[in-house]
Amino acid sequence: MVISDSSAVVVGGTGGLGEATVRRLHAAGAKVVVADVADEKGKALEEELGVRYVRTDATDEASVREALAAAEALGPLRISVDAHGGPASGGRLVGRDGSPLDLDGFRTTIEYYLTAVFNVMRLAAAAIGRQEPLDDGARGVIVNTASIAAYEGQVGQLPYAAAKGGVAGMTLVAARDLSPLGIRVVSIAPGTFLTPAYGQAAEKLEAHWGSQVPHPKRMGRPAEYAGLVQHICENDYLNGEVIRLDGALRFPPK
Repeated sequence: MVISDSSAVVVGGTGGLGEATVRRLHAAGAKVVVADVADEKGKALEEELGVRYVRTDATDEASVREALAAAEALGPLRISVDAHGGPASGGRLVGRDGSPLDLDGFRTTIEYYLTAVFNVMRLAAAAIGRQEPLDDGARGVIVNTASIAAYEGQVGQLPYAAAKGGVAGMTLVAARDLSPLGIRVVSIAPGTFLTPAYGQAAEKLEAHWGSQVPHPKRMGRPAEYAGLVQHICENDYLNGEVIRLDGALRFPPK
């Protein structure tokens, strides 16, 4: 699939992975809508690159529809990338004091990291499905973001691991569901990436995580995630797969 002249929506487009993806797709010629809730960053990207920023809550149907409509107005909508974040709870299933893990916190994590991904995917699929097919019958591609925590969740990560495991589990089924429409679905499962989401200084993060990565011995860079997104868009035979992007890192229990 040729990216140039297609429109794309990047949900979570002001975050570390999302912003890198916005820049990559824009450089490849896509007309990009940045869908996020960080107004200051979104408007700065809009002014710098000439992309369109639409304030978007991934958990809200009307909000996501607005972002997709903005993308459709720019050109044929063929690319949806979801890299949004949100609040996440944690803790052991049973704490040292004997209390069970908070149910509301689990529900909130699932809402943002699984249900919202489903919400974006279903609405994006319907919008992409309205576009005219290309010569080979393809209409577009949906890229979701899982995590290696889907496979090796650490102690205290149960809600997040469950959500990301759900994203991974939806990938093949969604690809099969959408095959009659010519829409591919691929998920990326990043390892440890140097983004503001970690909330620590880069030096401390690299010292802790970089040494644990077999090769290269460093954290991932957002540009590497974005590069994989571009390859997924352009490689028509990538479909129904979850791709680990982690330098061969496997999370230890703690």
